[in-house]
Amino acid sequence: MAFDIDTYTATSVSVNWDDLDLEVFREHPLPEDSLRTLRYMADVEYHTVCYTRDLLTTPSHREADVSSFMTMWNREEFWHGEALAAVLAMHDITVDFDQLKANRLKLGWKDRLDPIKQSVLGSLVGEDFVAVHMSWGAANEWSAITAYNRMAELEQDPVLAELLRRIAKQEARHVAFYTSQARERLAKSTKAQKITRFALSRFWAPVGSSIMERSDVQHVMNHLMSGPDGRKAARKVDDSISGMPGLGGLTIVQDALDELGVPA
Repeated sequence: MAFDIDTYTATSVSVNWDDLDLEVFREHPLPEDSLRTLRYMADVEYHTVCYTRDLLTTPSHREADVSSFMTMWNREEFWHGEALAAVLAMHDITVDFDQLKANRLKLGWKDRLDPIKQSVLGSLVGEDFVAVHMSWGAANEWSAITAYNRMAELEQDPVLAELLRRIAKQEARHVAFYTSQARERLAKSTKAQKITRFALSRFWAPVGSSIMERSDVQHVMNHLMSGPDGRKAARKVDDSISGMPGLGGLTIVQDALDELGVPA
């Protein structure tokens, strides 16, 4: 079934956590490892605006449905960051925008060149670049849902689990959009399949890898994706990605875990 962008934009809301008793964390704080993972997640959600900025220089922004989606998507991801920041605040960990800005400035020329690189690539590839964008987005969102659900399972804190599942539920709508767009565009173009396969197999990395320290990426992947259960979750994401036209056999998530040294 095609994704209904009108329904999505009309029903898009910020994730709600007002009814959750976050004060419980004052008496029953989360472990340090969990807080480090939540901080990573919050920073990544807040960074979505930069990803949106880069893609506005590509052919994607000329697609009406894509532009509408990205506007709402960016808003929802911001509120995911706010929700996670509220949990961190209960542990006296403040996520402020001055620090986020400082982290982006540390990226230096890389951050400033990213929009230019995206624009050049988009111009060279043409309309088939949109298929790459949609497939990449699907991979990221499938990974995000998996991460939130794994965190909910591992922590076994009812308040945190409920919040994370609410976030994951919104991420599922994001996956639905990206996947419907990617499947349609890949099915229409062998060139798009080849370019997308090349891009994902050569350049995809866990969400946050481009903006966070490698040690932080390793911590989060070890925390959420190590061991038999973690690898099972990773295979499920890979199976979803490889199920799209022309992408059969890709194992980008499992490959990334291997590269990071995450034990199976």
